[in-house]
Amino acid sequence: MSKVLGIDFGDRRTGVAVSDEARVIAFPREILECSQVEQAAAAVARLAAAEGAGAIVVGYPLNMDGSRGPRAERTELFMAELAKRTDIPLKRWDERLSTRMAEAVLIEAGARRQKRKGVVDKLAAQIILQSYLDAGGGGVAEEEPEW
Repeated sequence: MSKVLGIDFGDRRTGVAVSDEARVIAFPREILECSQVEQAAAAVARLAAAEGAGAIVVGYPLNMDGSRGPRAERTELFMAELAKRTDIPLKRWDERLSTRMAEAVLIEAGARRQKRKGVVDKLAAQIILQSYLDAGGGGVAEEEPEW
């Protein structure tokens, strides 16, 4: 098997996590500082190639009622741009509350606000990827288009 990359796409920062080759455990990898969709997509494509990823799982920010909002639309733009830059299969994965869970973990661990800011995005990516792996690395949050 090959590794899977987990992505928590954001307006300024994009968190990245990577699985082991057995696709059992997700590890936080890094935070990409990219304010433009194109920059973030190019950086993720380079990183996926360098890691030898066999799939990329992108956190899909649905509203609490399951509807799509502006954040989901921006994520779709990111995924479309990423699809232009790589042939690696892309998957959407419901990321509702992943950032809040990451912040709660860091607060519980006693991390100060400034430290949390630098870690929360890659920890959110790890939570997204781990939930995908725990679900068997299959299914997606909803019917997804071919990327």
